[in-house]
Amino acid sequence: MVFSSLTFLCVFLPAVFLLYTVIPNLRVRNALLIIASLVFYAYGEPIYVLLMIFSSVLNYICALFVRSGKRGKNRAVLVLAVIVNLGILAVFKYTGFFVTSLNGAFGLSIPVPEIALPVGISFFTFQALSYVIDVYRGDAKVQKNYFRVLLYISFFPQLIAGPIVKYRDIDEQIGNRAQSIEKIARGLRRFICGLGKKVLIANTMGQTADIIFNSDMSALSMPAAWLGAIAYLFQIYYDFCGYSDMAIGLGLMFGFEFKENFMYPYGATSIQDFWRRWHISLSTWFKEYLYIPLGGNRKGKARTYINRMIVFFCTGLWHGASWTFVLWGIYHGLFLILEGVIPAIKKLPRAIAHIYTLLVVTVGFVLFRADTIGQGFTVIGKMFSGFPVTDSSMSLTLTQLTPWFLLMLLAAIIGCAPIRPLADKLRMKLYGDGTLSKGMQAVQIALYVLSFVLLFWCMIRLSATSYNPFIYFRF
Repeated sequence: MVFSSLTFLCVFLPAVFLLYTVIPNLRVRNALLIIASLVFYAYGEPIYVLLMIFSSVLNYICALFVRSGKRGKNRAVLVLAVIVNLGILAVFKYTGFFVTSLNGAFGLSIPVPEIALPVGISFFTFQALSYVIDVYRGDAKVQKNYFRVLLYISFFPQLIAGPIVKYRDIDEQIGNRAQSIEKIARGLRRFICGLGKKVLIANTMGQTADIIFNSDMSALSMPAAWLGAIAYLFQIYYDFCGYSDMAIGLGLMFGFEFKENFMYPYGATSIQDFWRRWHISLSTWFKEYLYIPLGGNRKGKARTYINRMIVFFCTGLWHGASWTFVLWGIYHGLFLILEGVIPAIKKLPRAIAHIYTLLVVTVGFVLFRADTIGQGFTVIGKMFSGFPVTDSSMSLTLTQLTPWFLLMLLAAIIGCAPIRPLADKLRMKLYGDGTLSKGMQAVQIALYVLSFVLLFWCMIRLSATSYNPFIYFRF
């Protein structure tokens, strides 16, 4: 468990930000961020902070050797880095899963080891591994200053749940960046918006999803099943998108500019389009470091489809040590293949294509949320054949439809629309020269005032409710 939300908002973040702002020297600022990041992680993971430091040392050394000597030796070091990184991930994240699966498949009784999962291990492992691979390929410069690599891997805003940042994207920023009033203001507003997405929308949707998924499956009706599925559909999006917004916003406040991790995925018109918009840092990671090395789409259709299934099997497994996640990944891989086999799917009218995509994604997230594969298929079955609708089953549905839930549901639906790009286009059209009229300045001031109202509201909600961690913390 990392800092509680209120401790982070009221103590840790203000202290680090104020110290960072008053320090003029960039090297000292970087040192402060390293110390703050290690403290942030060690607060909840006092032992596993050593694992993260080991990961940074390992990949720093491997990157140094991977660019020296003959190419054969370089490749050997790269292979070693891949094996050790994935080996660490396998031991801590998948040992129990593998043993349990073996016991179930062969009727064995091997003791299942209880190994605590280090928070964020999937993210910082993939991030560190991408650095070594990029150095090997020549896509990134080898960094001889270890502390810059440590800052890259441990930077607290995106350490726990991403986005996965490639070293080549922030190499220059680590050694040369500027903090400005404009960046601080934009970053703070982005952070608060992300906090609002999590605390207000995701938590509200999550409470309803938990109630329905924890209810008696035999008595579940179609309305309740659909309500649970839709609630989780919005919970996971606003939970993870909210965290990404917070990480991007915090990065801006410290002078870093991270790439977007979500681009309105629920507006997609195909599953392929969905994965261009959803968790972009992960999908591009698998594309660059697994799909393309496997051959991508360069070796015929059959090999392309096999490569896609391998990628989405790994994508599902990356998300968690459970067959429900693996099945979710395979499910998405099958629909990607289906869209390749039947090109007409991508030529559907936009409205129908949008409905098709949302339906596939919603059903898939039921498998993702379910505790077991059996529960997942039960809920999906109830969504399409949950009759009869009894008084008790309707009571379960209606009791969730509180005014607050309906208000947050409306906000969730509106928030899925591409409002920000439309606003940016309108602003550029009206004020292409970069100047703002007095009216536009008033609008900007009002937005910042509303942001602080939202922050105050979120803090009240956090103080009044129990701790609700981000979904992706466990990945």
